[in-house]
Amino acid sequence: MSTISEKIFSKASGKDVKANEFVMAKVDYAMAHDGTSVLAVRSFKNMGLENVWDPKRIVIPFDHLTPANTETTADLHHDIREWIGGQGIPNFFDVGEGICHQVLPENGFAMPGKLVVGADSHSCTYGAFGAFGTGVGATDMSEIFASGELWFRVPETIKVTASGKLKKDVLAKDVTLKVIGTVGASGATYKAAEFYGDTITDLSISGRMTLSNMAIEMGAKAGIVPPDQKTFDFLEGRAVEGYEPVYADEDAEYCAEYDIDGANLEPQIALPHQVDNVCDVSEIEGKKVDQVFIGTCTNGRLEDLEVAAEILKGEQVAVRTIVIPASRSIMLEAVRNGTAETLLDAGVTLGSPGCGPCLGGHMGVIGEGEVCISTANRNFRGRMGKGGFIYLSSPATAAASAITGEITDPRTV
Repeated sequence: MSTISEKIFSKASGKDVKANEFVMAKVDYAMAHDGTSVLAVRSFKNMGLENVWDPKRIVIPFDHLTPANTETTADLHHDIREWIGGQGIPNFFDVGEGICHQVLPENGFAMPGKLVVGADSHSCTYGAFGAFGTGVGATDMSEIFASGELWFRVPETIKVTASGKLKKDVLAKDVTLKVIGTVGASGATYKAAEFYGDTITDLSISGRMTLSNMAIEMGAKAGIVPPDQKTFDFLEGRAVEGYEPVYADEDAEYCAEYDIDGANLEPQIALPHQVDNVCDVSEIEGKKVDQVFIGTCTNGRLEDLEVAAEILKGEQVAVRTIVIPASRSIMLEAVRNGTAETLLDAGVTLGSPGCGPCLGGHMGVIGEGEVCISTANRNFRGRMGKGGFIYLSSPATAAASAITGEITDPRTV
């Protein structure tokens, strides 16, 4: 009668546990990026500690403000590089390697049945591989650095079933926004979500990562896709160690269940300034935009760039359009297969792999009153610049909107 989360926490804590129990769990892999590692390391040092519990199980990518946007950022990067070297942490990904939530799975650290914890809220991305991926604060991460353990309350689980074949130019992001709009921004607070149905199994690994990535936007601690052959194929020759897939029992108890009609789903838009303020694209078509941004840990993968390139091929963008690959390997493949050339020919600005303007740091911050349609995961007030307005969409909708300069249904372009 156990869910995936209950089984993973039972293994991690060494005893059979159920939802709402408190456990001290052993963490398989821990991640902190350039933004959160600073505070985590400071707390680690303040505890009087010298050495981390296991350097090989710590992953640190630089992605949030890279390349460094100020002297202060550059100094902080320098300090963390020094600490990483002193600790002998081998899994360090410096400037330009990519976004933490892309780099970590690409390098085989997200595996079925594992407990993977990151000092970033979108660490729930790792649930796309059947792991329990979740985010914690920097102080909690310092505890993990020290001991390899952290206490958790085992979450209750909601079950989301999406059924039906998606229509052309209706993508994983549209499914994700529909789920969030249905469940609500706080509808899954401190719960895990498990995703089922043929709509989900038909999604690529990249699409599943988009889905799991945004589980936090409905309050969830984790968003888990049960592993299948696609998962195992992705991890072939990539997984850093052995793993055991975990599945929910047929009689597992869920605190809530939701059904999504994938077959009749339209492209979705999340309106400012809430991620669950979701509507069909037809309800907001024609809204003028000042900027288009395609990228982030949500939609900066190769298939996302390819979708955009297919729509933009032979066209010219009408507004400034920024595309940032989620990792170096994605950028390389986009260059090799002609995707990057197509985007550049269309007038797109291609950025260095990383988070870019998603968090309002640099590389595309918007100004007072400006409107951006973005493939990111958040559209909160001030997220990409004080006084700006963010509309969230799929890469297809964003690319179509880049051509017209207004929010556009990609099926009409």
